[in-house]
Amino acid sequence: MRRGMIAAAAAAFVAAVALVAVLVPKPASAASLTQVTNFGNNPSNLQMYLYVPDNVAPEPALVLGIHWCGGDANAFYSGTEWARLADQYGFIVVYPSVTRSSKCWDVASAASLSGTGSDSVGIKSMMDWTIAQHDVDTDRIFSTGISSGAMMTNVMLGVYPEVFEAGAAFSGVPYTCFRTTNGSEWNSQCSQGQVNRTPQDWGNEVRTTNPGYSGPWPRMQIWHGTNDDVLFYQNFQEQIDQWTNVNGTDQTPELSDTPQANWNRTRYGGTGTQAPVEAISLQGVGHNLMANGMAVKALEFFGLDMPVDPTTSPTTGPTDPTSSPTGGPATGCSAVIKVVSTWNSGWQANVDVTAGSAAISGWKLTWTWPSGQTIASSWNAGVTSSGSSVTALDVDWNGSVAAGQTRTSAWGFIGTGSAVTPTVTCTPN
Repeated sequence: MRRGMIAAAAAAFVAAVALVAVLVPKPASAASLTQVTNFGNNPSNLQMYLYVPDNVAPEPALVLGIHWCGGDANAFYSGTEWARLADQYGFIVVYPSVTRSSKCWDVASAASLSGTGSDSVGIKSMMDWTIAQHDVDTDRIFSTGISSGAMMTNVMLGVYPEVFEAGAAFSGVPYTCFRTTNGSEWNSQCSQGQVNRTPQDWGNEVRTTNPGYSGPWPRMQIWHGTNDDVLFYQNFQEQIDQWTNVNGTDQTPELSDTPQANWNRTRYGGTGTQAPVEAISLQGVGHNLMANGMAVKALEFFGLDMPVDPTTSPTTGPTDPTSSPTGGPATGCSAVIKVVSTWNSGWQANVDVTAGSAAISGWKLTWTWPSGQTIASSWNAGVTSSGSSVTALDVDWNGSVAAGQTRTSAWGFIGTGSAVTPTVTCTPN
């Protein structure tokens, strides 16, 4: 597939992503997207855009937000949730932008795949510049992207494992899957899911690029729709094979669940939110991902879901006489139900748990439905119901909350009936 096929694939995805851009509001903040020039070695003439929130954290984390084919930095900034999340959690976002005519990332050339030239080098320069200028915490650097940006996320983690803590790839392919030797940007065999290698072979691609590297390998979160007709669904399993092998786990999940309708999630090498590899398959979904709160799940996987300013909590403001100096309840814990989506037959909610003046190692939540609601399914909690009364218990790994801190989206559920947010009683368990 030559340039015409690249353009067709890009056009198909741009049309789908346009809906996301409409649905995701631009963040309300004095901070703005700013172009940075002269950021360092830039062999493929990329553009760099930077978003630094007004309440940026001391030694902030850094997230790369890499756009899709046919997109650019402004489209990714406006059409995804990452800038809004940066406002909430105090991290910095770097938005690289392609200037070549295809608007697709170089995930095919030997230079980019080896870190000796092209796009991988330019993006690395953006990161180095940001680290130096903003005192970034080098233990908290992440990459995420959609489509071509997901492929580039795989490349960045494959080329620079010493730099990244984790990545989240939405509709991508494994590192080196798109390799070509004829100068083409597109690899039809890979895009159509015809490159099938063993986990060991996929892992060797990463290890061979990094001879002698003995540090921790990046964790990877992988998202793919079963009906993807641009980068076929077979690439989902190939990415799982690669990153489980790199991280030294087998391909048998330690956890399998359904965090919401039509989402099938598996975790490898661990059962917690920051497992070495997490994979989410979306039944009946095409190439267009990164909507309906998916970025929040990536944020949790990264471990960035603690607000930068712990002086307030979702349930108890600093003027509440029962609040502690850190903003949580004076003793014990509190919790709040947050509705994240609704539809004709039900709704989805996440539940935040906040510790008071002392850390807690577990929690028990209870509440009463006001008008006949029920829980159809839940995740990350042990839930029992009796009539209109509900009890939810932590599942060990999500029970610990530091003093004055909030475990955002500690667990979640699908509800029936009308969406409501009843008062929740939280007891340390």
